[in-house]
Amino acid sequence: MHLNELRPAPGANRTRKRVGRGYSSGHGQTAGRGTKGQKSRAGGGTKPYFAGGQLPIVKALPFTRGFVNIFRVEYEVVNLRQLAARFEAQSEVDPQRMVEAGLVKSTRRPIKVLGSGDIDKPMKVVAHKFSATAKRKIEEAGGQAQEIADVTGSA
Repeated sequence: MHLNELRPAPGANRTRKRVGRGYSSGHGQTAGRGTKGQKSRAGGGTKPYFAGGQLPIVKALPFTRGFVNIFRVEYEVVNLRQLAARFEAQSEVDPQRMVEAGLVKSTRRPIKVLGSGDIDKPMKVVAHKFSATAKRKIEEAGGQAQEIADVTGSA
């Protein structure tokens, strides 16, 4: 089989109906548009939002401003004071342990650690993202802040 031998399936391509080409064509005179009226004219017809003469819904609704960023990543937020209260020194805190401790509901969303509060014990914290102050405070306490590269939420 060669490219020049390819043909569409029988019945797949139909010839275009040429309307308005004389009485004998069967589609002459009004060309299948009926008689008179807005929809029979060239360029006639209503706009997609036309609502039969009443106030269109696009005018009835208040103006909406701005836009919704479809690429926005929603994070589960954990503060340092929560980590310091729940975990012992030298412990490794990962998303699964945060769920078990009740700090976050699930690991579906990525987790971000914020620097609110103080941490005085060294611990290894594994999360998807850290604020600059959170990272600094963890490292000053002798701990380690490790970022997970996957930000889709599945840890």
